Amino acid sequence: MGVGFIALPRAPTIAQVTTAIPNASTAETADGVVGVGETPQTRELERATPQERLGPPMPDDRLRDWITTLIITGIGFLVRLWNLGHATDKGTPSFDEKYYAPQGFQMLRNGGYEDNQAYEVIVHPPVGKQLIALGEWIFGYTPWGWRFSAAICGSLMIFLVIRIARRLTRSTLLGGIAGILLICDGVSHVQSRIGMLDIFLAFFVLAAFWCLLVDRDQMRDRMRTALDNGWLTEPFGPRLGFRWWRFAAGVSLGLALGTKWSALYFVAAFGLLTFFWDYSTRRTAGLKHPLSATIRRDLLPALGSIVALSLVVYLATWWSWYGSETAVDRHAVDGRKLHEDLILRPWTEVAPDGLGSLLPGWLMDPLRSLGYYSWRVYDFHTHLFTKAGSEHPWESKPWGWPMGLRPMLYNCEGGPGNVGCGGGEYISAVMLIGTPAMWWLAFPMLAWLAWRSVISRDWRHASVLAVYLAGWLPWFIDLRRQMYYFYTTPMAPFLVLGLTLVLGEILGRAKAGAERRSTGLLVVAFYVGLVVANFAWLWPILNGEPISLWRWNAELWLPSWR
Repeated sequence: MGVGFIALPRAPTIAQVTTAIPNASTAETADGVVGVGETPQTRELERATPQERLGPPMPDDRLRDWITTLIITGIGFLVRLWNLGHATDKGTPSFDEKYYAPQGFQMLRNGGYEDNQAYEVIVHPPVGKQLIALGEWIFGYTPWGWRFSAAICGSLMIFLVIRIARRLTRSTLLGGIAGILLICDGVSHVQSRIGMLDIFLAFFVLAAFWCLLVDRDQMRDRMRTALDNGWLTEPFGPRLGFRWWRFAAGVSLGLALGTKWSALYFVAAFGLLTFFWDYSTRRTAGLKHPLSATIRRDLLPALGSIVALSLVVYLATWWSWYGSETAVDRHAVDGRKLHEDLILRPWTEVAPDGLGSLLPGWLMDPLRSLGYYSWRVYDFHTHLFTKAGSEHPWESKPWGWPMGLRPMLYNCEGGPGNVGCGGGEYISAVMLIGTPAMWWLAFPMLAWLAWRSVISRDWRHASVLAVYLAGWLPWFIDLRRQMYYFYTTPMAPFLVLGLTLVLGEILGRAKAGAERRSTGLLVVAFYVGLVVANFAWLWPILNGEPISLWRWNAELWLPSWR
Protein backbone atom coordinates (compact mmCIF):
# COMPACT_ATOMS: atom_id res chain seq x y z
CA MET A 1 0.00 0.00 0.00
CA GLY A 2 1.32 3.43 -0.95
CA VAL A 3 0.97 6.41 1.34
CA GLY A 4 -2.57 7.73 1.24
CA PHE A 5 -3.91 4.78 -0.77
CA ILE A 6 -7.54 4.00 -0.12
CA ALA A 7 -8.52 0.32 -0.08
CA LEU A 8 -11.46 -0.27 -2.39
CA PRO A 9 -14.45 -2.48 -1.71
CA ARG A 10 -16.10 -4.52 -4.45
CA ALA A 11 -17.79 -2.12 -6.87
CA PRO A 12 -21.60 -2.16 -6.90
CA THR A 13 -23.37 -3.76 -9.82
CA ILE A 14 -25.33 -1.80 -12.38
CA ALA A 15 -28.50 -3.26 -10.87
CA GLN A 16 -27.63 -1.84 -7.46
CA VAL A 17 -26.98 1.57 -8.94
CA THR A 18 -30.08 1.79 -11.15
CA THR A 19 -32.37 0.47 -8.43
CA ALA A 20 -31.63 3.63 -6.45
CA ILE A 21 -32.54 5.82 -9.40
CA PRO A 22 -36.26 6.39 -9.90
CA ASN A 23 -37.62 5.36 -13.32
CA ALA A 24 -34.17 4.16 -14.46
CA SER A 25 -34.13 0.97 -16.48
CA THR A 26 -31.63 -1.70 -15.59
CA ALA A 27 -28.61 -2.05 -17.85
CA GLU A 28 -28.05 -5.73 -17.03
CA THR A 29 -28.97 -8.78 -19.04
CA ALA A 30 -30.09 -11.97 -17.37
CA ASP A 31 -26.51 -13.15 -16.81
CA GLY A 32 -25.51 -9.91 -15.09
CA VAL A 33 -23.54 -8.53 -18.06
CA VAL A 34 -23.85 -4.85 -18.88
CA GLY A 35 -25.91 -4.34 -21.99
CA VAL A 36 -24.11 -3.58 -25.27
CA GLY A 37 -23.56 0.13 -25.72
CA GLU A 38 -25.10 1.04 -22.36
CA THR A 39 -23.74 4.29 -20.92
CA PRO A 40 -24.87 6.53 -18.07
CA GLN A 41 -27.60 8.90 -19.25
CA THR A 42 -27.55 12.49 -18.01
CA ARG A 43 -31.30 12.83 -17.40
CA GLU A 44 -31.46 9.56 -15.46
CA LEU A 45 -28.54 10.52 -13.24
CA GLU A 46 -29.86 13.95 -12.31
CA ARG A 47 -31.67 12.39 -9.35
CA ALA A 48 -28.82 10.03 -8.44
CA THR A 49 -26.47 10.35 -5.49
CA PRO A 50 -22.85 11.47 -6.06
CA GLN A 51 -21.70 7.86 -5.65
CA GLU A 52 -24.04 6.75 -8.44
CA ARG A 53 -23.04 9.63 -10.71
CA LEU A 54 -19.38 8.64 -10.49
CA GLY A 55 -20.16 6.00 -13.08
CA PRO A 56 -20.95 2.30 -13.51
CA PRO A 57 -18.39 -0.44 -12.88
CA MET A 58 -16.83 -2.53 -15.61
CA PRO A 59 -18.88 -5.49 -16.96
CA ASP A 60 -18.66 -8.61 -14.85
CA ASP A 61 -17.93 -10.99 -17.74
CA ARG A 62 -14.20 -11.44 -17.24
CA LEU A 63 -13.94 -14.90 -18.83
CA ARG A 64 -15.81 -13.94 -21.99
CA ASP A 65 -13.95 -10.64 -22.04
CA TRP A 66 -10.48 -12.21 -22.01
CA ILE A 67 -11.41 -14.95 -24.46
CA THR A 68 -12.66 -12.29 -26.88
CA THR A 69 -9.59 -10.12 -26.37
CA LEU A 70 -7.05 -12.91 -26.80
CA ILE A 71 -8.71 -14.50 -29.83
CA ILE A 72 -9.00 -11.21 -31.74
CA THR A 73 -5.47 -10.18 -30.75
CA GLY A 74 -4.18 -13.57 -31.89
CA ILE A 75 -5.86 -13.14 -35.26
CA GLY A 76 -4.28 -9.71 -35.46
CA PHE A 77 -0.82 -11.17 -34.83
CA LEU A 78 -1.32 -13.65 -37.69
CA VAL A 79 -2.49 -10.93 -40.07
CA ARG A 80 0.37 -8.56 -39.20
CA LEU A 81 3.10 -11.23 -39.35
CA TRP A 82 1.87 -13.01 -42.49
CA ASN A 83 4.68 -13.10 -45.07
CA LEU A 84 6.31 -10.17 -43.25
CA GLY A 85 9.57 -10.19 -45.19
CA HIS A 86 8.05 -10.47 -48.65
CA ALA A 87 7.82 -6.96 -50.11
CA THR A 88 11.23 -5.29 -50.44
CA ASP A 89 13.11 -3.09 -52.85
CA LYS A 90 14.92 -5.95 -54.61
CA GLY A 91 15.89 -7.42 -51.25
CA THR A 92 16.84 -4.09 -49.68
CA PRO A 93 14.82 -1.85 -47.32
CA SER A 94 11.86 0.05 -48.81
CA PHE A 95 11.27 3.80 -48.65
CA ASP A 96 12.36 5.24 -45.27
CA GLU A 97 13.44 1.80 -44.10
CA LYS A 98 16.62 2.74 -45.98
CA TYR A 99 17.37 5.13 -43.09
CA TYR A 100 16.04 3.27 -40.06
CA ALA A 101 17.07 -0.30 -40.85
CA PRO A 102 20.79 0.61 -41.18
CA GLN A 103 20.60 2.93 -38.17
CA GLY A 104 19.06 0.15 -36.11
CA PHE A 105 21.84 -2.19 -37.15
CA GLN A 106 24.42 0.47 -36.28
CA MET A 107 22.87 0.71 -32.82
CA LEU A 108 23.10 -3.05 -32.47
CA ARG A 109 26.78 -2.94 -33.37
CA ASN A 110 27.71 0.17 -31.37
CA GLY A 111 25.75 -0.49 -28.20
CA GLY A 112 22.70 1.72 -28.68
CA TYR A 113 23.72 4.69 -30.84
CA GLU A 114 24.17 5.37 -34.55
CA ASP A 115 27.36 6.09 -36.44
CA ASN A 116 28.45 9.71 -36.66
CA GLN A 117 27.99 10.29 -40.36
CA ALA A 118 29.25 13.31 -42.26
CA TYR A 119 25.75 14.27 -43.43
CA GLU A 120 22.59 14.85 -41.38
CA VAL A 121 20.28 11.85 -41.59
CA ILE A 122 19.91 11.08 -37.87
CA VAL A 123 17.05 13.43 -37.09
CA HIS A 124 14.90 11.46 -34.63
CA PRO A 125 15.41 10.31 -31.02
CA PRO A 126 16.69 6.76 -30.43
CA VAL A 127 13.81 4.66 -29.04
CA GLY A 128 12.18 3.56 -32.30
CA LYS A 129 15.52 2.66 -33.88
CA GLN A 130 16.55 0.74 -30.77
CA LEU A 131 13.35 -1.30 -31.05
CA ILE A 132 14.17 -2.00 -34.71
CA ALA A 133 17.61 -3.12 -33.52
CA LEU A 134 15.96 -5.70 -31.21
CA GLY A 135 14.35 -7.36 -34.22
CA GLU A 136 17.64 -7.29 -36.10
CA TRP A 137 19.32 -8.90 -33.08
CA ILE A 138 16.86 -11.81 -33.37
CA PHE A 139 16.61 -12.22 -37.16
CA GLY A 140 19.71 -10.42 -38.42
CA TYR A 141 19.84 -7.70 -41.06
CA THR A 142 16.89 -9.09 -43.00
CA PRO A 143 13.37 -7.83 -43.78
CA TRP A 144 12.05 -9.88 -40.86
CA GLY A 145 14.73 -8.34 -38.66
CA TRP A 146 14.03 -4.69 -39.36
CA ARG A 147 10.22 -5.19 -39.40
CA PHE A 148 9.64 -7.60 -36.52
CA SER A 149 9.43 -5.06 -33.69
CA ALA A 150 7.04 -2.89 -35.70
CA ALA A 151 4.80 -5.92 -36.29
CA ILE A 152 4.79 -6.78 -32.58
CA CYS A 153 3.90 -3.23 -31.53
CA GLY A 154 1.25 -2.99 -34.24
CA SER A 155 -0.30 -6.25 -33.03
CA LEU A 156 -0.24 -5.16 -29.39
CA MET A 157 -2.17 -2.05 -30.44
CA ILE A 158 -5.06 -4.37 -31.30
CA PHE A 159 -5.02 -5.64 -27.71
CA LEU A 160 -4.91 -2.08 -26.38
CA VAL A 161 -7.75 -0.80 -28.55
CA ILE A 162 -9.98 -3.70 -27.42
CA ARG A 163 -9.31 -2.89 -23.77
CA ILE A 164 -9.80 0.84 -24.32
CA ALA A 165 -13.06 0.47 -26.26
CA ARG A 166 -14.46 -1.90 -23.64
CA ARG A 167 -13.56 0.54 -20.87
CA LEU A 168 -15.11 3.47 -22.75
CA THR A 169 -18.36 1.70 -23.63
CA ARG A 170 -18.61 -0.89 -20.81
CA SER A 171 -19.29 -3.41 -23.59
CA THR A 172 -17.23 -6.49 -24.43
CA LEU A 173 -18.91 -6.73 -27.83
CA LEU A 174 -17.95 -3.18 -28.79
CA GLY A 175 -14.41 -3.81 -27.55
CA GLY A 176 -14.17 -6.81 -29.87
CA ILE A 177 -15.57 -4.80 -32.77
CA ALA A 178 -12.93 -2.12 -32.20
CA GLY A 179 -10.23 -4.78 -32.40
CA ILE A 180 -11.60 -6.11 -35.69
CA LEU A 181 -11.73 -2.59 -37.14
CA LEU A 182 -8.09 -1.94 -36.21
CA ILE A 183 -7.01 -5.24 -37.75
CA CYS A 184 -8.70 -4.14 -40.97
CA ASP A 185 -7.27 -0.63 -41.03
CA GLY A 186 -4.89 -0.30 -43.95
CA VAL A 187 -2.73 2.39 -42.35
CA SER A 188 -2.15 0.42 -39.15
CA HIS A 189 -1.57 -2.77 -41.14
CA VAL A 190 1.06 -1.40 -43.51
CA GLN A 191 2.87 0.63 -40.84
CA SER A 192 3.04 -2.53 -38.71
CA ARG A 193 4.86 -4.27 -41.56
CA ILE A 194 7.56 -1.74 -42.37
CA GLY A 195 10.65 -0.72 -40.42
CA MET A 196 9.71 2.90 -39.72
CA LEU A 197 9.16 4.85 -36.50
CA ASP A 198 5.51 5.89 -36.67
CA ILE A 199 3.99 2.64 -35.44
CA PHE A 200 6.12 2.88 -32.26
CA LEU A 201 4.89 6.42 -31.70
CA ALA A 202 1.29 5.27 -32.17
CA PHE A 203 1.81 2.34 -29.78
CA PHE A 204 3.20 4.47 -26.94
CA VAL A 205 0.48 7.13 -27.40
CA LEU A 206 -2.26 4.49 -27.31
CA ALA A 207 -0.69 2.83 -24.27
CA ALA A 208 -0.61 6.19 -22.46
CA PHE A 209 -4.30 6.75 -23.25
CA TRP A 210 -5.18 3.32 -21.85
CA CYS A 211 -3.21 4.00 -18.66
CA LEU A 212 -5.00 7.32 -18.17
CA LEU A 213 -8.41 5.67 -18.65
CA VAL A 214 -7.61 3.07 -15.99
CA ASP A 215 -6.39 5.88 -13.74
CA ARG A 216 -9.66 7.77 -14.25
CA ASP A 217 -11.75 4.77 -13.23
CA GLN A 218 -9.50 4.03 -10.28
CA MET A 219 -9.75 7.60 -8.99
CA ARG A 220 -13.52 7.52 -9.25
CA ASP A 221 -13.57 4.28 -7.28
CA ARG A 222 -11.42 5.88 -4.59
CA MET A 223 -13.65 8.96 -4.51
CA ARG A 224 -16.69 6.70 -4.17
CA THR A 225 -15.03 5.01 -1.20
CA ALA A 226 -14.30 8.42 0.33
CA LEU A 227 -17.96 9.39 -0.07
CA ASP A 228 -19.17 6.15 1.48
CA ASN A 229 -16.95 6.74 4.50
CA GLY A 230 -17.73 10.44 4.87
CA TRP A 231 -14.20 11.65 4.15
CA LEU A 232 -15.26 14.77 2.23
CA THR A 233 -15.11 17.03 5.27
CA GLU A 234 -12.15 19.06 3.98
CA PRO A 235 -13.07 21.91 1.59
CA PHE A 236 -10.79 20.56 -1.15
CA GLY A 237 -11.80 16.96 -0.74
CA PRO A 238 -9.56 13.97 0.03
CA ARG A 239 -6.14 13.17 -1.33
CA LEU A 240 -6.53 10.09 -3.48
CA GLY A 241 -3.12 8.47 -3.04
CA PHE A 242 -0.32 7.81 -5.47
CA ARG A 243 -1.54 7.22 -9.02
CA TRP A 244 0.55 4.48 -10.54
CA TRP A 245 -1.45 4.28 -13.75
CA ARG A 246 -0.92 7.97 -14.43
CA PHE A 247 2.75 7.46 -13.63
CA ALA A 248 2.81 4.68 -16.27
CA ALA A 249 1.15 7.05 -18.74
CA GLY A 250 3.97 9.55 -18.18
CA VAL A 251 6.57 6.85 -18.82
CA SER A 252 4.80 5.85 -22.02
CA LEU A 253 4.63 9.45 -23.20
CA GLY A 254 8.35 9.83 -22.48
CA LEU A 255 9.03 6.81 -24.69
CA ALA A 256 6.80 8.35 -27.35
CA LEU A 257 8.89 11.54 -27.17
CA GLY A 258 11.96 9.34 -27.42
CA THR A 259 10.59 8.03 -30.71
CA LYS A 260 9.41 11.23 -32.39
CA TRP A 261 9.10 14.80 -31.16
CA SER A 262 5.55 15.06 -32.51
CA ALA A 263 4.54 13.20 -29.32
CA LEU A 264 4.81 16.58 -27.60
CA TYR A 265 1.32 17.46 -28.82
CA PHE A 266 -0.06 14.30 -27.22
CA VAL A 267 1.67 15.20 -23.95
CA ALA A 268 -0.21 18.49 -23.98
CA ALA A 269 -3.52 16.81 -24.85
CA PHE A 270 -3.19 14.15 -22.15
CA GLY A 271 -2.20 16.74 -19.57
CA LEU A 272 -5.40 18.65 -20.27
CA LEU A 273 -7.48 15.45 -20.30
CA THR A 274 -6.29 14.24 -16.90
CA PHE A 275 -6.86 17.70 -15.39
CA PHE A 276 -10.44 17.93 -16.67
CA TRP A 277 -11.14 14.34 -15.66
CA ASP A 278 -9.97 15.16 -12.11
CA TYR A 279 -12.12 18.30 -12.12
CA SER A 280 -15.12 16.25 -13.24
CA THR A 281 -14.52 13.68 -10.52
CA ARG A 282 -14.43 16.27 -7.74
CA ARG A 283 -17.39 18.16 -9.18
CA THR A 284 -19.44 14.96 -9.44
CA ALA A 285 -18.53 14.08 -5.86
CA GLY A 286 -20.32 17.25 -4.77
CA LEU A 287 -17.47 19.54 -3.72
CA LYS A 288 -18.55 23.18 -3.56
CA HIS A 289 -15.44 24.49 -5.32
CA PRO A 290 -14.27 21.68 -7.60
CA LEU A 291 -11.98 23.85 -9.73
CA SER A 292 -10.10 25.19 -6.71
CA ALA A 293 -9.96 21.69 -5.28
CA THR A 294 -8.55 20.28 -8.51
CA ILE A 295 -5.91 22.99 -8.73
CA ARG A 296 -4.99 22.49 -5.09
CA ARG A 297 -4.99 18.68 -5.00
CA ASP A 298 -4.35 17.47 -8.55
CA LEU A 299 -2.64 20.07 -10.75
CA LEU A 300 0.95 19.71 -9.55
CA PRO A 301 0.83 15.87 -9.41
CA ALA A 302 -0.60 15.86 -12.93
CA LEU A 303 2.15 18.14 -14.22
CA GLY A 304 4.70 15.95 -12.48
CA SER A 305 3.40 12.68 -13.92
CA ILE A 306 2.53 13.81 -17.44
CA VAL A 307 4.95 16.66 -18.20
CA ALA A 308 7.98 16.40 -15.90
CA LEU A 309 8.14 12.60 -15.88
CA SER A 310 7.80 12.35 -19.66
CA LEU A 311 10.69 14.83 -20.03
CA VAL A 312 12.86 12.85 -17.59
CA VAL A 313 12.11 9.60 -19.43
CA TYR A 314 12.86 11.32 -22.75
CA LEU A 315 16.27 12.44 -21.49
CA ALA A 316 16.91 8.93 -20.16
CA THR A 317 16.25 7.42 -23.61
CA TRP A 318 19.53 8.99 -24.72
CA TRP A 319 21.47 6.77 -22.28
CA SER A 320 23.65 5.21 -24.94
CA TRP A 321 24.37 8.58 -26.55
CA TYR A 322 25.57 9.95 -23.19
CA GLY A 323 27.95 7.02 -22.72
CA SER A 324 29.42 7.10 -26.22
CA GLU A 325 32.52 8.79 -27.56
CA THR A 326 31.61 8.95 -31.25
CA ALA A 327 27.83 9.59 -31.40
CA VAL A 328 26.56 12.59 -33.36
CA ASP A 329 27.53 15.87 -31.60
CA ARG A 330 28.25 13.97 -28.37
CA HIS A 331 31.21 16.23 -27.56
CA ALA A 332 30.03 19.33 -29.41
CA VAL A 333 30.39 21.48 -26.27
CA ASP A 334 32.47 19.98 -23.45
CA GLY A 335 33.51 23.32 -21.97
CA ARG A 336 33.92 25.14 -25.27
CA LYS A 337 31.96 28.21 -26.25
CA LEU A 338 29.67 27.89 -29.26
CA HIS A 339 28.02 31.04 -30.58
CA GLU A 340 26.15 29.70 -33.60
CA ASP A 341 22.85 31.01 -32.31
CA LEU A 342 21.84 33.25 -29.41
CA ILE A 343 19.17 30.74 -28.45
CA LEU A 344 21.88 28.16 -27.87
CA ARG A 345 24.13 30.28 -25.66
CA PRO A 346 22.54 29.34 -22.30
CA TRP A 347 23.26 25.70 -23.17
CA THR A 348 26.64 26.08 -24.81
CA GLU A 349 28.41 28.80 -22.86
CA VAL A 350 30.23 28.17 -19.63
CA ALA A 351 29.38 31.27 -17.63
CA PRO A 352 28.82 31.89 -13.91
CA ASP A 353 25.33 33.21 -14.54
CA GLY A 354 24.38 30.62 -17.17
CA LEU A 355 22.73 27.23 -16.87
CA GLY A 356 26.17 25.71 -16.69
CA SER A 357 26.51 26.94 -13.12
CA LEU A 358 23.60 24.82 -11.92
CA LEU A 359 25.28 21.43 -12.34
CA PRO A 360 28.86 20.15 -12.43
CA GLY A 361 30.54 20.14 -15.82
CA TRP A 362 30.66 16.34 -16.13
CA LEU A 363 26.86 16.33 -15.97
CA MET A 364 26.06 19.62 -17.67
CA ASP A 365 28.36 19.23 -20.68
CA PRO A 366 26.44 16.20 -22.07
CA LEU A 367 23.16 18.11 -21.64
CA ARG A 368 24.63 21.13 -23.44
CA SER A 369 25.79 18.88 -26.26
CA LEU A 370 22.36 17.26 -26.45
CA GLY A 371 20.77 20.72 -26.52
CA TYR A 372 23.09 21.72 -29.36
CA TYR A 373 22.34 18.52 -31.29
CA SER A 374 18.60 18.92 -30.68
CA TRP A 375 18.67 22.47 -31.98
CA ARG A 376 20.34 21.30 -35.17
CA VAL A 377 17.69 18.61 -35.61
CA TYR A 378 14.95 21.17 -34.94
CA ASP A 379 16.48 23.46 -37.54
CA PHE A 380 16.47 20.59 -40.03
CA HIS A 381 12.78 19.86 -39.48
CA THR A 382 11.68 23.49 -39.58
CA HIS A 383 13.44 24.02 -42.92
CA LEU A 384 12.30 20.79 -44.54
CA PHE A 385 10.32 22.66 -47.18
CA THR A 386 9.07 21.51 -50.53
CA LYS A 387 10.89 23.40 -53.24
CA ALA A 388 8.95 24.40 -56.34
CA GLY A 389 9.58 21.93 -59.12
CA SER A 390 11.07 19.27 -56.82
CA GLU A 391 7.96 17.97 -55.04
CA HIS A 392 7.96 14.37 -53.90
CA PRO A 393 5.44 12.45 -56.07
CA TRP A 394 3.60 11.12 -53.01
CA GLU A 395 3.71 14.17 -50.80
CA SER A 396 0.41 15.19 -49.21
CA LYS A 397 -1.07 17.89 -46.98
CA PRO A 398 -3.05 17.38 -43.77
CA TRP A 399 -6.43 18.54 -45.08
CA GLY A 400 -6.65 15.33 -47.12
CA TRP A 401 -5.41 12.94 -44.45
CA PRO A 402 -8.69 12.13 -42.61
CA MET A 403 -10.12 10.64 -45.82
CA GLY A 404 -6.84 9.30 -47.17
CA LEU A 405 -7.08 11.33 -50.37
CA ARG A 406 -3.37 11.03 -51.15
CA PRO A 407 -1.92 7.68 -50.01
CA MET A 408 1.73 6.66 -50.05
CA LEU A 409 3.43 4.24 -52.44
CA TYR A 410 6.26 2.50 -50.57
CA ASN A 411 7.36 -0.05 -53.10
CA CYS A 412 6.39 -1.08 -56.63
CA GLU A 413 7.79 -3.51 -59.17
CA GLY A 414 6.44 -3.96 -62.69
CA GLY A 415 3.69 -2.16 -64.55
CA PRO A 416 4.27 0.46 -67.27
CA GLY A 417 3.50 4.11 -66.67
CA ASN A 418 3.21 4.03 -62.88
CA VAL A 419 5.19 6.32 -60.59
CA GLY A 420 7.93 4.28 -58.95
CA CYS A 421 7.27 1.15 -61.00
CA GLY A 422 9.23 -0.47 -63.78
CA GLY A 423 7.87 -2.30 -66.81
CA GLY A 424 6.01 -5.58 -67.00
CA GLU A 425 2.60 -7.23 -67.20
CA TYR A 426 2.09 -7.44 -63.46
CA ILE A 427 2.49 -5.19 -60.47
CA SER A 428 3.71 -5.98 -56.97
CA ALA A 429 3.15 -2.86 -54.88
CA VAL A 430 2.90 -1.80 -51.25
CA MET A 431 0.67 1.22 -50.83
CA LEU A 432 -0.14 2.91 -47.53
CA ILE A 433 -3.86 3.54 -47.75
CA GLY A 434 -6.57 3.78 -45.12
CA THR A 435 -9.46 1.37 -45.55
CA PRO A 436 -12.06 3.60 -47.25
CA ALA A 437 -14.99 2.02 -45.38
CA MET A 438 -13.52 3.61 -42.27
CA TRP A 439 -11.45 6.60 -43.36
CA TRP A 440 -14.10 8.06 -45.66
CA LEU A 441 -16.36 8.37 -42.62
CA ALA A 442 -13.80 10.44 -40.69
CA PHE A 443 -15.47 13.84 -41.05
CA PRO A 444 -19.00 12.63 -40.16
CA MET A 445 -17.47 10.81 -37.19
CA LEU A 446 -15.63 13.94 -36.05
CA ALA A 447 -18.83 15.98 -36.37
CA TRP A 448 -20.71 13.43 -34.25
CA LEU A 449 -17.98 13.38 -31.60
CA ALA A 450 -18.03 17.18 -31.44
CA TRP A 451 -21.84 17.23 -31.19
CA ARG A 452 -21.92 14.71 -28.34
CA SER A 453 -19.05 16.49 -26.59
CA VAL A 454 -20.86 19.84 -26.59
CA ILE A 455 -24.54 18.94 -26.40
CA SER A 456 -24.39 15.83 -24.20
CA ARG A 457 -21.13 16.74 -22.44
CA ASP A 458 -20.02 13.15 -23.00
CA TRP A 459 -16.44 12.81 -21.76
CA ARG A 460 -15.77 9.71 -23.89
CA HIS A 461 -16.51 11.43 -27.18
CA ALA A 462 -14.60 14.54 -26.08
CA SER A 463 -11.53 12.51 -25.08
CA VAL A 464 -11.29 10.55 -28.33
CA LEU A 465 -11.87 13.74 -30.31
CA ALA A 466 -9.15 15.62 -28.40
CA VAL A 467 -6.50 12.96 -28.99
CA TYR A 468 -7.41 12.57 -32.67
CA LEU A 469 -7.10 16.33 -33.17
CA ALA A 470 -3.78 16.36 -31.28
CA GLY A 471 -2.41 14.06 -33.95
CA TRP A 472 -3.85 16.07 -36.86
CA LEU A 473 -4.19 19.82 -36.27
CA PRO A 474 -0.52 20.61 -35.41
CA TRP A 475 0.46 19.75 -38.98
CA PHE A 476 -1.43 22.83 -40.19
CA ILE A 477 1.03 25.12 -38.37
CA ASP A 478 3.41 25.31 -41.34
CA LEU A 479 1.99 23.98 -44.59
CA ARG A 480 5.23 24.70 -46.43
CA ARG A 481 6.77 21.70 -44.70
CA GLN A 482 7.23 18.42 -46.55
CA MET A 483 4.57 16.03 -45.23
CA TYR A 484 3.35 12.51 -45.95
CA TYR A 485 0.32 10.38 -45.25
CA PHE A 486 2.16 8.05 -42.85
CA TYR A 487 2.08 10.88 -40.28
CA THR A 488 -1.53 9.79 -39.64
CA THR A 489 -0.43 6.51 -38.02
CA PRO A 490 -1.11 7.72 -34.42
CA MET A 491 -4.53 8.99 -35.54
CA ALA A 492 -5.68 5.59 -36.82
CA PRO A 493 -6.57 3.90 -33.48
CA PHE A 494 -8.54 6.96 -32.40
CA LEU A 495 -10.44 6.89 -35.69
CA VAL A 496 -11.34 3.30 -34.77
CA LEU A 497 -12.39 4.33 -31.24
CA GLY A 498 -14.53 7.16 -32.61
CA LEU A 499 -16.26 4.82 -35.05
CA THR A 500 -16.81 2.34 -32.22
CA LEU A 501 -18.57 4.99 -30.13
CA VAL A 502 -20.82 5.73 -33.11
CA LEU A 503 -21.56 2.02 -33.53
CA GLY A 504 -22.51 1.90 -29.85
CA GLU A 505 -25.13 4.59 -30.53
CA ILE A 506 -26.44 2.59 -33.50
CA LEU A 507 -26.72 -0.55 -31.40
CA GLY A 508 -28.95 1.31 -28.98
CA ARG A 509 -29.36 1.21 -25.24
CA ALA A 510 -30.08 -1.97 -23.32
CA LYS A 511 -33.60 -0.76 -22.42
CA ALA A 512 -34.55 -0.27 -26.07
CA GLY A 513 -37.10 -2.69 -27.50
CA ALA A 514 -36.14 -5.95 -29.16
CA GLU A 515 -36.91 -4.59 -32.64
CA ARG A 516 -34.71 -1.52 -32.12
CA ARG A 517 -31.85 -3.58 -30.76
CA SER A 518 -32.07 -6.18 -33.50
CA THR A 519 -32.09 -3.52 -36.19
CA GLY A 520 -29.10 -1.80 -34.63
CA LEU A 521 -27.18 -5.06 -34.40
CA LEU A 522 -27.98 -5.81 -38.04
CA VAL A 523 -26.63 -2.43 -39.16
CA VAL A 524 -23.47 -2.82 -37.08
CA ALA A 525 -22.88 -6.36 -38.35
CA PHE A 526 -23.33 -5.18 -41.94
CA TYR A 527 -20.87 -2.35 -41.44
CA VAL A 528 -18.21 -4.56 -39.83
CA GLY A 529 -18.62 -7.03 -42.69
CA LEU A 530 -18.20 -4.20 -45.17
CA VAL A 531 -14.94 -3.12 -43.49
CA VAL A 532 -13.60 -6.69 -43.54
CA ALA A 533 -14.52 -7.08 -47.23
CA ASN A 534 -12.92 -3.72 -48.09
CA PHE A 535 -9.71 -4.77 -46.29
CA ALA A 536 -9.69 -8.12 -48.11
CA TRP A 537 -10.05 -6.32 -51.47
CA LEU A 538 -7.09 -4.05 -50.66
CA TRP A 539 -4.96 -6.94 -49.37
CA PRO A 540 -2.76 -7.30 -52.52
CA ILE A 541 -1.65 -3.65 -52.55
CA LEU A 542 -1.21 -3.55 -48.77
CA ASN A 543 1.15 -6.52 -48.84
CA GLY A 544 2.89 -6.39 -52.21
CA GLU A 545 1.15 -9.42 -53.69
CA PRO A 546 1.61 -9.75 -57.49
CA ILE A 547 -1.56 -8.72 -59.35
CA SER A 548 -2.51 -8.05 -62.94
CA LEU A 549 -2.58 -4.56 -64.40
CA TRP A 550 -6.38 -4.78 -64.56
CA ARG A 551 -6.58 -5.58 -60.83
CA TRP A 552 -4.08 -2.80 -60.05
CA ASN A 553 -6.24 -0.21 -61.80
CA ALA A 554 -9.34 -1.58 -60.09
CA GLU A 555 -7.67 -1.04 -56.71
CA LEU A 556 -7.08 2.67 -57.35
CA TRP A 557 -10.50 4.16 -56.74
CA LEU A 558 -9.60 7.86 -56.89
CA PRO A 559 -7.45 9.83 -59.37
CA SER A 560 -5.41 11.12 -56.42
CA TRP A 561 -4.40 7.52 -55.59
CA ARG A 562 -2.31 7.32 -58.77
